[in-house]
Amino acid sequence: MPAVGTFRVCEPGRLPLTEAVGEAVAEAIALPSVLVTMLGSLIEAWPRQIYTQPLVTTRFLGQRTTYVCDPGHIRSLLVDQAEALEREPFMLRALAPALGSGVLTADGSHWRGQRRTASPMFRPDRVRSFVPAMARAAAATRTRWHGADPAGAERDVLHEMMRTTFEVIVATMVSGDPHLEVEPFGRAMDAYLGQTSWKIALAMLRAPAWVPHPGARGGAAAVRHLRGEVARTIARRRARGEPGTDLLGLLLEARDPETGQPLPEARVVDNLLTFVAAGHETTALALAWTLRVLAEHPEVEARVVAEMAQIGDDPAADPEAADRLPYTRQVLLEVMRLYPPAPLIVRRTRAPVRLGDRVVPAGQSVHVPVYALHRHALLWDRPEVFDPDRFAPERAAARDRYAYLPFGAGPRVCIGMSLALTECLVILATLLPAFRFRPVTRAMPATQFRVTLRPKGGLTMRVEPRHVA
Repeated sequence: MPAVGTFRVCEPGRLPLTEAVGEAVAEAIALPSVLVTMLGSLIEAWPRQIYTQPLVTTRFLGQRTTYVCDPGHIRSLLVDQAEALEREPFMLRALAPALGSGVLTADGSHWRGQRRTASPMFRPDRVRSFVPAMARAAAATRTRWHGADPAGAERDVLHEMMRTTFEVIVATMVSGDPHLEVEPFGRAMDAYLGQTSWKIALAMLRAPAWVPHPGARGGAAAVRHLRGEVARTIARRRARGEPGTDLLGLLLEARDPETGQPLPEARVVDNLLTFVAAGHETTALALAWTLRVLAEHPEVEARVVAEMAQIGDDPAADPEAADRLPYTRQVLLEVMRLYPPAPLIVRRTRAPVRLGDRVVPAGQSVHVPVYALHRHALLWDRPEVFDPDRFAPERAAARDRYAYLPFGAGPRVCIGMSLALTECLVILATLLPAFRFRPVTRAMPATQFRVTLRPKGGLTMRVEPRHVA
């Protein structure tokens, strides 16, 4: 965890005038170093107390932020008082240029209608029907690696997993549209996410949206490419004259319950881009972190590979094969504890919310720092240690549901949770029996907050066949 934080911890209430003036001067002096820290990774700016205390409030530039790391308070916030919350403006500044007002960024009835439209794609029966597509994408990766370097090679496994999960999302959400290509899409995603740290930091520091920053021009070009590619995908589907039964079909067939009108074209683009972008990015991160962590624990890796041998070498042949990988699932859940792809839940109060004996007024930021929650000293024994047995059934059942939030919680829990877990298990079950993944650096890569939790500088590993012909 970070050794120090940037934001000053404070108590509720107003400061005396003289103290407030002194603090303002100190903050102005510290501003450049604060910006540098936030640009490196927002996690490094968090106060270290959030790893040991249930509730922490900070103040910076006159803004108060409450960090919530108590499971009971989290439930109260995200479930019982969800209607008192809205999206946090600084995160919207990072996401809305690309994702518009889709299911990830909208609020209220607008959000509910879009989520209701998409939800049939993520029913258990639909997820099981996607298993063959998941297995085919993983098998294509396996074949490509074997063909390119029969003796093994160094690969950026994050890039490789992005490619594999993109193929899955295209196959399942847009029925395999061949014109939606992974490499240009991936480059645009990297360009866009690469400058979001500037957008977030400047928004948190109250800079106007028009303030220029490094990467802004490339980010704007990336948005045009991403939204243009999705718009062209939609146009090709409309030209067919049949909406289809995939996610794009559901979006095209959706009707406003009050007016009977279809979704505006911009909302279709917003939502399809949201599911294509977020759906493959977070799953790829979970896979890449899992492969890197397993390389540090060969005894766990051996147990995982042995379990996979019991289901055969073709997960596509059995849509329920992933259900017979309980230990592998424990490993995956533990990796997402240590490296949650979505490391922060951010909200702003639209009305006062009560957290125990503390009331957070309307208009303040409330954050659930998932990365810190998953490493919290009051919630986890030896929180920095990798231990898949934490998720053995009896131990998991004894844990508070709101101590572990890789997919969020409450009404806005990740709609694709089941799909992501199944996809990870199918891809791992295809690749791990065929290859060993070995680190090329001794230390685990540093983490970097770019909306998601990425390994700084990628994640290069040596990938070697387990059985050389």
